[in-house]
Amino acid sequence: MSTITSPSIPESPHRNGVDADLPHTNCNEVELARWQSTKRFYYRELIRLLRNHIPEGARVLQVGCGMGDLLAGVEPGYGLGIEHNESVVQGARERYPDLTFTLGQPESFELDSAPFDFVIIGDAISQMHDVQACLERVRKYCKPSTRVLICNVQGCWEPVLRMLGALRLRRKTTNQNWLSTTDVMNLLRLADFEVVAQNPEMILPVYVPGLTELCNRFFAHVWPTQHLSLMHVLVARPTSPPKGTDDLTCSVIIPTLNEKGNIEAAVRRTPKMGKHTELIFVEGGSTDGTEQEILRVMKAYSERDIKLVYQGTERGKGVAVRKGFAEASGDVLMILDSDLTVVPEDLPKFFNCIVQGKGEFVNGTRLVYPMEKQAMRTLNKIGNWFFSVLFSWLLRQRFRDTLCGTKVLLKSQYEVIAKNRSYFGKFDPFGDFDLIFGASKANLKIIEIPVRYRARTYGDTEIQRFRHGLLLLKMSLLAFWKLRLR
Repeated sequence: MSTITSPSIPESPHRNGVDADLPHTNCNEVELARWQSTKRFYYRELIRLLRNHIPEGARVLQVGCGMGDLLAGVEPGYGLGIEHNESVVQGARERYPDLTFTLGQPESFELDSAPFDFVIIGDAISQMHDVQACLERVRKYCKPSTRVLICNVQGCWEPVLRMLGALRLRRKTTNQNWLSTTDVMNLLRLADFEVVAQNPEMILPVYVPGLTELCNRFFAHVWPTQHLSLMHVLVARPTSPPKGTDDLTCSVIIPTLNEKGNIEAAVRRTPKMGKHTELIFVEGGSTDGTEQEILRVMKAYSERDIKLVYQGTERGKGVAVRKGFAEASGDVLMILDSDLTVVPEDLPKFFNCIVQGKGEFVNGTRLVYPMEKQAMRTLNKIGNWFFSVLFSWLLRQRFRDTLCGTKVLLKSQYEVIAKNRSYFGKFDPFGDFDLIFGASKANLKIIEIPVRYRARTYGDTEIQRFRHGLLLLKMSLLAFWKLRLR
């Protein structure tokens, strides 16, 4: 992603003031540009926060776009801004001729346009007459994968912002909405949206060398100082009507390494799901005859759609999963560990969760129900608990079990994760965190399904507790830098 540049706003003596895009104020573009020039740093921070969620080149709609600085800052492939003030719209068109700006009220605009990838409402929500009507209007221009971003200014800042207005360091506003995060979430539900992420952001909206970075990149995200944040950035997705389970196809990816004794059972016990189910074995260089067993089973169960993919010289389950996904033709992608410690009979739960729109990334959790004896050693349980707590904090999303191999998502959503994989890099030999981090970065709706964890009936585990534990800590530090500090 390219470097963020500050908006080209005329200079002003009050460079560090704060304000908001105000769609219901009666100023012209000259006055608006003058006031926006007082908040250069605030705008840069707001653009940084939005670009954490919006990849470059997306189709982006902004409601209450003002002079278009935020819309231009996220570098859309196609950007369209809605603004009610004709003079401001004209100024935005002159400032950013490569973007599209149109005149319209937030609650009643009409567009002749295809659905958008992202909709920015930003902090304009604080000045809207009818927020629910605006959200219902936005819903018309969304597809199931669209994400709506709202920057909700917190009520604890009301005295500060009023004082800045009295000192003429901030433009005075009329009847500003002071909505709590709960209020905004309720309005989103009423308009058929659900929140998939909410992050406290920006304790210092002015630049103080050294202190601002510490406050905005660290203290804004930890208890109790997170309660001092200026805003909560909420990311919401449309709630979609359930799809029929017969409408989608399914691909089950089964990485194998010395699992000869489990191959036939994996085929025989995996249910048929959706319109069509294919099974893809990714062979990782077994020495116990697993490859030959897969070929035998393919002939014996010729009525099933079974493929064999060779992993090649690269090692690790993560490589196997990526190769299997690349060969998959199904709409829904599943991972089934070939040790069958999570039973194939549980897979329809995951499939139904996806097709009914209850989640977009479904993760199994082995730590809810009692386990069979010898299924997981005590030290492994402690490690799983530790990493579940750590990753729940890092991702702001509850994860009971990060290392369960059963993970399910739509192929279209996986392609988004794969496209943005360079953000984290190919750091994960297991494949679990590559998908978890990617799903979190893409703001997918993450949900967990409890499963029963069984003891192995064939072969030995490939997990090396201490070496792999250190590797997981290294990946956790990377996630802390990428997702929290950066």
